Amino acid sequence: MDQKGLVRAVAVRTRLSREELADITRAVLEGLVGQLSEGEARRLAANLPDLGEQLRARRRRRKEARPVRIHDFIRQLSERTGLTDEDARAGAGAVLAALREALSEEEYRHLIEQLPAEYTGLVEAVG
Repeated sequence: MDQKGLVRAVAVRTRLSREELADITRAVLEGLVGQLSEGEARRLAANLPDLGEQLRARRRRRKEARPVRIHDFIRQLSERTGLTDEDARAGAGAVLAALREALSEEEYRHLIEQLPAEYTGLVEAVG
């Protein structure tokens, strides 16, 4: 999926402005890459060609996943984007839901398994 397609998929799930959509999409992807194992981060970047190089540059070199609790992740997104916690939560859920549609079932499962279980609640909240 390209960057425009991903942002469009996020837009249909949120009430954010164009600028906010781009900001939250980028912040969520970069935040996820920071939590994933090296192999999973590389796999995600390969599935997002427009963003792949940017995501590879943000990836930390480590073998193990380093998940962040959802509360902390939402707070980080809010601080980084200037969005309220509520909008950051909705945006994160929309990005994850868009990834669920864009990735194969197996690729999405690998991604979500490296995150705390509470992340699935974000996706379920946006449908």
